[in-house]
Amino acid sequence: MLNVFTLANGRLFQEEIESADALADVQPVWVDLENPTAEEKGWIASRFGLVIPDDIVDDDIEESARFYEEDNGELHIRSDFLVDEDAGPDRKGARNVRVAFILRDNVLFSVHVIDLPVFRLLRMRARRIPALIEDAKDVLLKLYDADAEYSADSLEGIYDALEKVSTRVLQKEVTDADAAEILAAIARQEDLNGRIRRNVMDTRRALSFMMRSRLLNAEQFEESRQILRDIDSLDSHTAFLFDKINFLMDATVGFININQNRIIKIFSVASVALLPPTLIASIYGMNFRAMPELDWSLGYPFALALMLASVVTPFWYFRRKGWL
Repeated sequence: MLNVFTLANGRLFQEEIESADALADVQPVWVDLENPTAEEKGWIASRFGLVIPDDIVDDDIEESARFYEEDNGELHIRSDFLVDEDAGPDRKGARNVRVAFILRDNVLFSVHVIDLPVFRLLRMRARRIPALIEDAKDVLLKLYDADAEYSADSLEGIYDALEKVSTRVLQKEVTDADAAEILAAIARQEDLNGRIRRNVMDTRRALSFMMRSRLLNAEQFEESRQILRDIDSLDSHTAFLFDKINFLMDATVGFININQNRIIKIFSVASVALLPPTLIASIYGMNFRAMPELDWSLGYPFALALMLASVVTPFWYFRRKGWL
């Protein structure tokens, strides 16, 4: 899918391009390619002279090749954007999606495989807020700003999810089935928190590269610094959430160990309590010269009473000690 965005009175206007002729009639500030076809890449090459390689958004690209500037002034940036789909109907989970940006002749080209929430958020804001964007570099900065805000919203979602987990862990007895559900929920939030931390780190690197490239004017440079300050404020939240996740994980594992110890204690008490009657039965089963059941009519009742007393006495003692 090929979408172009033009500026009019400080507002972005979107137009979906379905032919090379339609692309030739526009003067875009932003060209967005979502999972582009070879034909659409050909339209870009013919109209702007920009060749988009097939592996431009591959994840195995070298780290050193993610931010660089060509001799002709083209600025190449590859950034990861967060997609949190765990709350949606499909529940695909959180992931980081690679996006390739090329800044050429004051036109921003973006290439990605799926539509991203950050891109939708920017399109909505640019239509509603006048004078939000003035050039292609503003588009890129606003995308990173929206990405930081989207990461903050995801962190708030983690806070809410962990609050529910804390209620289950700390306010009632946790069974093994509950513990399994809690551990699964904690693992999902830990994965999301880690992806958010990676995402903001990547955004920080991209902004730092743009600031070092000296392509930003004074206002854009200050905006980049403000975005970096917002990102720095998120680091403390991710660190706190990691600590809280570890605490809930340890507490849940502790409840699992308590449940297992209860089972082991039952078997231990039963084995100790049944050892005396087993010993008595073994003694009475030996071949004595004077058999109790032959020489003494109360031999069997006495043996059974002795065995019962040897069972009741340990249980009474264990309960008095609080071991049961």
